[in-house]
Amino acid sequence: MSILITGGAGYIGSHVQKLLLKQSEDVIIVDSLITGHKEAVLSDKFYQGDIRDRAFMNKVFKENKIDAVIHFAASSLVGESMQDPFKYYDNNLYGTACLLEEMRLNGVNKIVFSSTAATYGEPKNIPITEDDETNPTNTYGQTKLSMEKMMKWFDKAYGIKYIALRYFNAAGADTEGVLGEAHMTETHLIPLILQVPLGKREYISVFGNDYDTIDGTCIRDYIHVEDLASAHYLAVKSLLNGDESTVYNLGNGLGYSVSQVIDAAKKVTGYDIKVKFEGRRAGDPAKLVASSEKISKQLGWAPKYPQIEKIIQDAWNFHQKHPNGF
Repeated sequence: MSILITGGAGYIGSHVQKLLLKQSEDVIIVDSLITGHKEAVLSDKFYQGDIRDRAFMNKVFKENKIDAVIHFAASSLVGESMQDPFKYYDNNLYGTACLLEEMRLNGVNKIVFSSTAATYGEPKNIPITEDDETNPTNTYGQTKLSMEKMMKWFDKAYGIKYIALRYFNAAGADTEGVLGEAHMTETHLIPLILQVPLGKREYISVFGNDYDTIDGTCIRDYIHVEDLASAHYLAVKSLLNGDESTVYNLGNGLGYSVSQVIDAAKKVTGYDIKVKFEGRRAGDPAKLVASSEKISKQLGWAPKYPQIEKIIQDAWNFHQKHPNGF
């Protein structure tokens, strides 16, 4: 099958690309390279451009017989989204509207969408299920939820089937060490921790150690990026098999506290990582853990690498080889 990946030069998109190529699928990558990396593009079909450029996207669809789209292209920094909401509505929401309209005009009616646990906001239940209330507490989560709702109405009006994957903390790197996480502005815990043994920072800041958790630090659900990739592939095949539109959580169902992640990183790297405890950040829930029972039952997905040590080991292998990113 022929799959278009928007944002395919980014962290998760590039790993999905690698898996699809290993499965001998035809992969077309679209990326503006504003945050993505050309070095992460492994497919020989690459288009550099913006999904909001309708003429550009029409050209991509006309030049390729595309069976389905996997949509990653979006701005994704929570803090930035609160400071510059226009950017997030323009890039995420308007960009998705342009993409869906070009899909409609070119007869492509299947899309897998990279959503987020941020659609839930402050959870009322742990683990979080797909039926729980969605009440985002930041602009980023709100735009992702609005993108999901947009797809629902495009499905009702035009029959464009979608699967939205709400995932929790994507982490780790390609087990072969070719691809990994390299953001210009890094906000994710594991790469920030690894910057200490890499000599890029003196210590790791931990925001709050007085939460009602096993050790007082926040608990999060970390999922290996290759496990995310396999879920996207299963979702595409589900749509191509004629399944209906739906939403799935993606997580391990296992929560690790910030302190547990730091301890695991010390073990993996053999480095005594210095920690500085600071005050709580506003809006940080004590615990975020997903139930992935629905996707497990319906698509047979299960994480292959649930252990935090394995996730950190693969990330460490990549960062040692690429200390300054790609």
